[in-house]
Amino acid sequence: MAKMTKTTPTFNFENNFWEKGYLCVGMDEVGRGSFAGPVVTAGVIFTPFCKNLDTRINDSKKLSPKIRNELTPHIKSSALCYAISAVSVPIINRIGIGKATNMAFRKTIETISKKIENDKLFLLVDGFYLPYIRGIGRKKQLPIVKGDSLSISIAAASILAKTYRDELMKKINLLYPQYRFSANKGYGTKQHRHAIKKYGLSKIHRKSFNLKKYEI
Repeated sequence: MAKMTKTTPTFNFENNFWEKGYLCVGMDEVGRGSFAGPVVTAGVIFTPFCKNLDTRINDSKKLSPKIRNELTPHIKSSALCYAISAVSVPIINRIGIGKATNMAFRKTIETISKKIENDKLFLLVDGFYLPYIRGIGRKKQLPIVKGDSLSISIAAASILAKTYRDELMKKINLLYPQYRFSANKGYGTKQHRHAIKKYGLSKIHRKSFNLKKYEI
């Protein structure tokens, strides 16, 4: 498993595989650790050895909402291919967040595979191998610890996933304003945990999680 200490995203990882003729798919997820709402994954492919990308592309957690929203259309227009997938709370509650996250990743790859053949793809994944990806085994994956801070492709995927999920949570907030999902995005802030204690769990909360996580 690859690990580096540098924290500015580059194309160093991508260059190694571009030189071998692959198209690199940067992949990341958002919402895995949230108390409520869907888990979202994204995959981004840039043209090999591309230039002229916005230098602000970085781990989405290090960027303000304003910059993420500015970068999203830039990434989409610059990418050779991208895809975003979500798995809903009922599925998360039924199969668990780990399997649901892998399901979202598979959906993302399936969408990309409709445009680009699997044998041309190499996955750069933030943190861990993805199991059961049709046509893509471990030999064509590189898990990168803190990959969203190291790989531009993964960082771009983290931005697309984050902006997409944030918009979903804003819409969900209209249905459940008491939890202030537009502010906390479903994560376990002190305010959110107080709201759970006062109002209980909504249909959008992940009931498969250990309820002790909701305690204040």
